Amino acid sequence: MSVEYAIIVKNKTRLESLIERFNTKAQAKFYIERLGGNFDDYVLEHDTFHHSLNQVQTRLNSSLKNKVVERAFLPNYIFSSKNVIIVIGQDGLVANTAKYSKGLPMIAVNPDKRRYDGVLLPFDSTDFIQGIEQVLNGKYNSVTMRFAEARLNDGQRLLAFNDLFIGASTHVSARYKISYNNQTEEQSSSGLLVSTKAGSTGWLSSVFNMAYGVAGMFEKNIKLKRPKLQDTDLLFAVREPFQSIRTQTGITAGLLKGRHNLTVESLMPANGVIFSDGIESDFLQFNSGTIATIGLAEEKATLVMNDSKIAGV
Repeated sequence: MSVEYAIIVKNKTRLESLIERFNTKAQAKFYIERLGGNFDDYVLEHDTFHHSLNQVQTRLNSSLKNKVVERAFLPNYIFSSKNVIIVIGQDGLVANTAKYSKGLPMIAVNPDKRRYDGVLLPFDSTDFIQGIEQVLNGKYNSVTMRFAEARLNDGQRLLAFNDLFIGASTHVSARYKISYNNQTEEQSSSGLLVSTKAGSTGWLSSVFNMAYGVAGMFEKNIKLKRPKLQDTDLLFAVREPFQSIRTQTGITAGLLKGRHNLTVESLMPANGVIFSDGIESDFLQFNSGTIATIGLAEEKATLVMNDSKIAGV
């Protein structure tokens, strides 16, 4: 693989977002401390992140041209086949970047191991260069990760690295008709989550935590069994389904294996949405007459692994 540029993808720190909002660091500090918050933690997080970012850029400068792209610009950024992508930040940034990566190798760097779990961050600022060298030599180990896809009956589509949310944009019940495994029913709920293998430890896990927590009030010693998905599996769960004269709760969760799909038809005249990976600003409208087919996408993401560590994905 001929690589000419490393593209470093980053996000603003919480401190940078606060300063952007309040104009100065002093005003941001006043706001946080007035509410009883610990402003020093924001500063520590910011300094730790930029220390790691500076290490990455310094080590890259001696071997490969590079430039930084903010997450906000990803939807309009066009990656070249001669790029290698370095993601530095939280796991969610890997998910956001993957949708636009066109299958290019991604080297994900954890900038703060005391703060981030790093399930999708196999490298840090001290050893990421090994991954770069392996990519440059065309000899690297990687994990190929599949996307979920929502395809609408008007031709629009949306990819998800971690999960898709299908529901209402406001805190009201979503109304829709769901079809799965030769069953169809009308539902009213807080929306559906559809998770990939990569996303099964994130938002979806909180749904299971809630379900087991409620069940545990009435039945003791319930053992928490987290789903173990294959690369070609998707798992969906209906959040807080409500049973009434018109709405049912017979379909609350299920596996989509291989080419099997889930179909959801909107019954909402307004405010219906589908968004992916927690980015509510990047959404498809999902209003009455819209039918979404949910399944595996053809696109894939390539996450370079650290040979010296056991991958956590």
